[in-house]
Amino acid sequence: MPRTFLGKNAGMQNSAPLPPRLTTAPFTLDEAEAAGLKQSHLWNRVKIDGVSRGVYRPSDWDFELSAAAKSLSAVTPGAWISHVTAARLHGLCLPPWLSDSNELHLSKPRHLPSVRRKGVIGHTVIASDDDIEHVQGMRMSTRSRTWLDLARRLPVPDLVCMGDELIRIPRPEFEERETPFSTLEALRKLVNRHKNFQGVVRAREALDLMRLGADSAPETLLRLAMLDAGIPEPELQVKLRQNDPFSPSADLGFRDRRVAIQYDGGHHLEQDQIFSDRRRDKAFEAAGWTVLTFGKDDLADKFSSATQKIKSALRSAWRDPSVSSGFSRGM
Repeated sequence: MPRTFLGKNAGMQNSAPLPPRLTTAPFTLDEAEAAGLKQSHLWNRVKIDGVSRGVYRPSDWDFELSAAAKSLSAVTPGAWISHVTAARLHGLCLPPWLSDSNELHLSKPRHLPSVRRKGVIGHTVIASDDDIEHVQGMRMSTRSRTWLDLARRLPVPDLVCMGDELIRIPRPEFEERETPFSTLEALRKLVNRHKNFQGVVRAREALDLMRLGADSAPETLLRLAMLDAGIPEPELQVKLRQNDPFSPSADLGFRDRRVAIQYDGGHHLEQDQIFSDRRRDKAFEAAGWTVLTFGKDDLADKFSSATQKIKSALRSAWRDPSVSSGFSRGM
């Protein structure tokens, strides 16, 4: 957030220490007055910068998105944090070129004046009450509405990744929640309520490609790369033993061809996880499956080499008389 002014009396600035609550993050004029400082005192402070109408910050403050967004939300009645800002604060998966973005996005309904603040990207939108929630002390678009808002900006594969994340069934033992953030049906209803939205065509295309079962964005991108390469739709979260809750599973695979496909991300480099992965893969191999494992280098390659390996494995499985028939000879 840029510095905008220090006040008229720069030669008589007050160097008295700030109240502790105002030294760690941006603050509003109301918060300053509650701490005993009037606006005229703020103008004469050496260690305070005015950054936007009604918002100040300690001069030595290191930018932190959540704190900046919270202050902006507090001084902009009727507005809510949205788009990329909301996606980052919700922890939604974003493509690498946006994952570290410090953009500040505020949305307002159409009956209110547009957002006009330095360093802030304003949006005037149509939104329902259930598109907005209170999170971390601020008004913010829900995860589902944030996904829709980003349909104007994100390519379809990245929209599918975020959508797969929203509908994924969580694992309560790791995530402290038992229900998904949304469902395909709920997202379709949201899209249908906004038929004139500029990103609606892209959102509908993403909905048609979303699948329940992806545990990460790279898994989704691998699946999409497979479809683009003409590979049949894989099953997700393929259990080696279908009715066994303790069975090892593959991220993607083809049961009829006994081909298991794993995407091992960064946490798979930890020693305990390496041993777990080896046990998982050996179990599949002992049952006669071919196991293909891919990682970040394949992701960087947009899975070009990976899809060729998958095709080769499926062709070999088709030629193996011990494996049941399920795919056409033309693949």
